[in-house]
Amino acid sequence: MRPDKALLAAIHPAELRLPVEGSLPSFDGATEWINSSPLTPGGLRGKVVLVQFWTYTCINWLRTLAYVRAWATRYKDQGLVVIGAHTPEFTFEHDIDNVRKAVRDMAIDYPVAVDSDFAIWRAFDNHYWPALYFADAQGRLRHHRFGEGEFEQSEMVIQQLLAEAGFADLGDDVVSIDPQGFEIAADWSNLESGENYVGYERTDGFASPEGIAPDERGVYTAPPQLRRNQWALSGDWTIAGEFAQLNERDGGITYRFHGRDLHLVMGPEVKGGSIPFRVLLDGQPPGPDHGEDIDRDGYGAATDQRLYQLVRRRGPIGDRTFEISFVDPGVRAYVFTFG
Repeated sequence: MRPDKALLAAIHPAELRLPVEGSLPSFDGATEWINSSPLTPGGLRGKVVLVQFWTYTCINWLRTLAYVRAWATRYKDQGLVVIGAHTPEFTFEHDIDNVRKAVRDMAIDYPVAVDSDFAIWRAFDNHYWPALYFADAQGRLRHHRFGEGEFEQSEMVIQQLLAEAGFADLGDDVVSIDPQGFEIAADWSNLESGENYVGYERTDGFASPEGIAPDERGVYTAPPQLRRNQWALSGDWTIAGEFAQLNERDGGITYRFHGRDLHLVMGPEVKGGSIPFRVLLDGQPPGPDHGEDIDRDGYGAATDQRLYQLVRRRGPIGDRTFEISFVDPGVRAYVFTFG
């Protein structure tokens, strides 16, 4: 993605106002470190530090990763240290093997502080995935950014803090990236469906006529039609607070959505399992509108506990009915996200 030259001209690093927002908190609460030995604010003095809170199934974080990865590479030898604080949302994201696999699969080579107990999250008084915190070479917090976007300005903050610290030859441009897959920005102008959880604690728009029986097995049916942003189950499911789990063969989920992309965080109940599934759009194989985790005929398999991209529309975007069916039991579905 090419940088916005008008923005570069309007917001030069030297003109950014970066007040002191506090001191860089401790990372002592990390339960483990990946790609690094433990880091401390004292040991980082003299470096500009960028801390990003993330959790590996978060689509909003995934759409920032190409930029953070590029910044870590470009400025590594010019005084920048990037630290990813992995604070889990779902129970399976506490699993260190899952986190390590995500780090490998997503080509993250900067230090990762595993924050499974939310200690670093609390130290920063953070409330968001993703969140960026920028600290200068004196260990002072100077800027923050919550959510996606403003990538050029965030990089200009990095450049300004590096310049203040005496690092030279930074250039006056910003990184040019070519995001792929999950990392491509949402089509915000055509997005009319929002994140929705499958567990009963945070769901909305559930339309199976049986209603939700919390934490109990139940046989659900999908109504003949759904309105936009309604969803339904079919088959024998248990709807827990965090997820819905299929108990018997031949179950499915139907969702009426409006957007370019549809993702589902899911995985087998038992690690190492593989649960085949099929996706249909308006009752037909998705063809060219298939996501990265299925083929043109809609077939795929849930093999890991992660986010799956199931739909990426190539044509005009409108309301579509998404169906996913599972032949075998044991899948757990957590949250739908869109782009």
